Formats: sequence, structure tokens, C-alpha cells
Amino acid sequence: MRYSGVAWTGVGFEVAVLDGAGRPVGPAARFAAGRLGSLTDHLLRLQREFARAGQHLVTVVDSTNGVVDGALTGAGLTVYRADPWVLPARPAFGSVAAAELAGAAARDLGSVVRLEPGAGTLAGRGTEMVADIDASAADLERMRLAGRCRWAEPSELPVVALTFDDGPNPPYTGRVLDVLDRYGVPATFFCVGLHALAHRAELERMATAGHQIANHTWSHPYLPDLSRSELVAQLERTDQALTAAVGGEGPRMFRPPYGGRTPQVLSWLRELDTTMVLWDVEPADWSMPGADAIAAAVLAQARPGALILLHDGGGDRSQTVAALPAVIEGLLDRGYGFARVDGLPGPGRTPS
Repeated sequence: MRYSGVAWTGVGFEVAVLDGAGRPVGPAARFAAGRLGSLTDHLLRLQREFARAGQHLVTVVDSTNGVVDGALTGAGLTVYRADPWVLPARPAFGSVAAAELAGAAARDLGSVVRLEPGAGTLAGRGTEMVADIDASAADLERMRLAGRCRWAEPSELPVVALTFDDGPNPPYTGRVLDVLDRYGVPATFFCVGLHALAHRAELERMATAGHQIANHTWSHPYLPDLSRSELVAQLERTDQALTAAVGGEGPRMFRPPYGGRTPQVLSWLRELDTTMVLWDVEPADWSMPGADAIAAAVLAQARPGALILLHDGGGDRSQTVAALPAVIEGLLDRGYGFARVDGLPGPGRTPS
């Protein structure tokens, strides 16, 4: 068996490989942000080399890295997640080192969690996440009423917001923008800092077209696993990357990856100058159920004021692109219009 770890940093990714005894197999490899395709090809090449020698390769990420596993599992790699309780402390900004991630699996493969295609980064932690969300309900409602959380706003106006998470992600972000341009529909893009760092052209195109650009953290972590300082750094670094690309004062809206929250996380967010945005309609396009299924789910769930969650990043998003014309045309046929999230009515607000 061979074990690879994929760590994230402030500039990209690091990959280290260990043998069954926990010894390094060659030097660590580093990939700049935006080079996820090269990182995937590197691991696939290693997988083929090890297979010829009768060795199986497993790859390990951690719960603060939700930007790579979709692409890796989709490419046919065997991917596991290591949770904080099996790892050493993280640095101030970044995951633990790649060798530490690989080492967790080398020491005890049973201590890490297998991630299957379509299952999501948090496979195996669903019960915990639901309990944390339930425990946060009262705090979340107070934030919503104070205008610090956008979610489930009743509306008499037949207007919805299309939102796209996890990009920018060429070529799919550009194809989404092509469709939006064709129909003249505005949208909101919740962008990941690591991708924003590398794909400035896509951000510039969003801004020029009048779409809203918002914050989706730097590395797509599960927020309850972060400290306060780590959460602040995730948001601030992403704001800086987005502002450097398109100017302005930086995003003032933020979407938590997976919708992950606890009362503690919400208390930290209330201290920051940002508005949290959740969603009402989720067709689970990230699991790739097929373009027809994505469109049908959106149309079945849509209602006035809905926040529709789609993805332009996180892996192959060809099904989302293919579904988008049917989504837009179906909503138009039902009399709906479209707005950016910051243009939807909220508590005490009228559309802008």
C-alpha cells in the first residue's frame, strides 16, 4: 500500500507520498492554486506506477479541504478524509502537512473515512452536522431577523436568485456565464479563495456582466472544525483575493460550506462585517444525478424569494451547465424573474 496526502496552503497544494512503513516515497510535490488538473494527473500517474508494482494508492485530505476530493474521486482515485482528532494541530493558515495526512492513513487506515463519488466531503459526519444545525436554529433565526442571514424569506414577488458555489472553475464557470449571458439573467457566485487566486479572468467576466461575487471561504472547510482565528483568516484571505481581482470593497456576503454551523460559529460570524447566505432549493447537482434530474428538482422546489443552490466548481459541472437552460426557461415560463442575492427582498426590504 502507498499513502498520499494532499494539503492546502496560502498559494496552492502540496502532495506527499509514504510507503507502508510511513517512509517518504520521493520528494513532496507542490502545485499552484488553479493547478488541480495537474495535481490529479500527478496522482493518477503514481497510481498507475504503484499498480504495476502491485501496490494500491490511497489519497488523504482533511475536513478543512473541500476543494479537491470531488475532482479526485471523479478521476478514479481512492480518497479518504482525516478528521481533526486523528491529526496534529494545524498551522495558523493551511491544513496539516501532506506527509501528516498520509501518515494518518499509514498508521491506521480505519481511522480515516473513505469518500465515494457523489457522497460528498463530509461522508460519515451527517448526523453530527444535522445535530449542530438543529442546535443553531434559534441563533440563526435571530441573525435572519436582524438582516445578518439571508434564508427562507417569504415573498409575494415571483423572483428567485440563482447562486453558484465553489468556483471559479474553468471551463465550467465560463459555460455557466455563457448561458446567463444568453438569457440576460443575473446570478450570485460564491467563490473559493484558492480558485479565485488562480482564475482572475473568470472573476473579471462575472463583475463586468453585473453578477454578484461573494465569499465561500479559502479552502471550503467544515467551519465547526475551525478556531475563531482560522475562520476569520478564511474569510479575510478570500475577500482579499476577490478584491484584488475585481476591485471594490470586497464581498459582504458569505456562504458557509455545507451550510455547516454551530452556535459558536454563528457567534463568531456575528462579530464580522458579513451577511451569511444559505439556500432554499438544492437539486444536489454536485452528486451528478443528470441534467434532467437537476432541472426537475429546481422547478419542483422553486417558490417566490427562493435561493437556488447550484455549483460551477468542485469537479465536473457539465451536468449543471446542461441543466441551466431548462432551469431558466422553466422558471420564466412560470412567471419568475431573477435577481442577485443582494437584490432579493429581505426583512423590511424591497427589491433593489
